[in-house]
Amino acid sequence: MAGSFFRVECPDCENEQIVFGRASTEVNCAVCGTTLARPTGGDAEFAGEVVETVEAR
Repeated sequence: MAGSFFRVECPDCENEQIVFGRASTEVNCAVCGTTLARPTGGDAEFAGEVVETVEAR
């Protein structure tokens, strides 16, 4: 399975968290609990800003 990891900034608390680009479950911010990514059946839909690609595969 190919996919990339992204550093996503939380829109509420500005915490940065690494998220898999094809997340199969909803990913919440570890600090405030805001949803950062939602699964779409393919690439995840990010709610926060993607700061950088950490590892591309």
